[in-house]
Amino acid sequence: MKIWINGEVMAAEEATISPFDHGYLYGLGVFETFRTYNGHAFLIGDHLDRLHASLNEMGIRYHIKNEEVAQMIEKLQTANGGEDGYFRLNVSAGVRDIGLYPDPYESPTVILLQKALPPQTTKGKEGRWLKLSRNTPETDIRLKSHHYFNNLAGRREITDGTVVEGLFLTKEGYVAEGVTSNLFWIKNQTLYTPSIETGILPGVTRQFILAITEKAGLRIEEGLYLKEAVLKAEEVFITNSIQEIVPIHSIDHLHFQGTEGKWTNHLKAIYSQKTSTLIRSADYVTMKEQ
Repeated sequence: MKIWINGEVMAAEEATISPFDHGYLYGLGVFETFRTYNGHAFLIGDHLDRLHASLNEMGIRYHIKNEEVAQMIEKLQTANGGEDGYFRLNVSAGVRDIGLYPDPYESPTVILLQKALPPQTTKGKEGRWLKLSRNTPETDIRLKSHHYFNNLAGRREITDGTVVEGLFLTKEGYVAEGVTSNLFWIKNQTLYTPSIETGILPGVTRQFILAITEKAGLRIEEGLYLKEAVLKAEEVFITNSIQEIVPIHSIDHLHFQGTEGKWTNHLKAIYSQKTSTLIRSADYVTMKEQ
């Protein structure tokens, strides 16, 4: 597999970064994961908006345009055989001496990685409450950063992540998010999801779902919820940029509509219609266009 690093495409085993990169030493780095459809990244403008905001929060001076990422993706995808895939754009602070420095980082390390898309589940997943609490964010808003051990520790509680999604609660007991996903549930024509106040990641796909839900005819509520609110739902699903919308068929031995959920399937159909429009490099669908 080839990777893109600081402007060059090379074999993954040939790539190196400095041990003095502060992304490695202090976790000063952020990333975005997205997938391509017909060679084009869905919601890439929204991913880059979040990336830039996170970089600004960390004091890493780097800005990249949609068109530049499109060129990187095309170059790497071609080098890896031309198939659509799972991509991770990673920006770390770059090289600096050991120690904590308040001044901005001017020369970050930029890496684009690609791997094969995971198989899509046709049966949905089981949801399972994790014993581990969701940790608090690095700042007022959770960043998609290198501080990822809480997610990994949560994943270790789940023996098979292909059929089970671990669900975090906050230390106060409020519903938060999945190990690699945002969580939604539907009851009485209303879509519910935990608010950003709980410390969840402000997911790009989460925002997209909220944008299309109003047009689909559902009410929306964001707030602080105990897990009992989820267990009373009619439909439950999770989202992320790679798996899109995944129905949850059961939690705590309680069953939901899963793949038969009317609204879940309706939102999945809208999502599929939006991704199918990506046929030219200019056809970046963003939340602003919904």
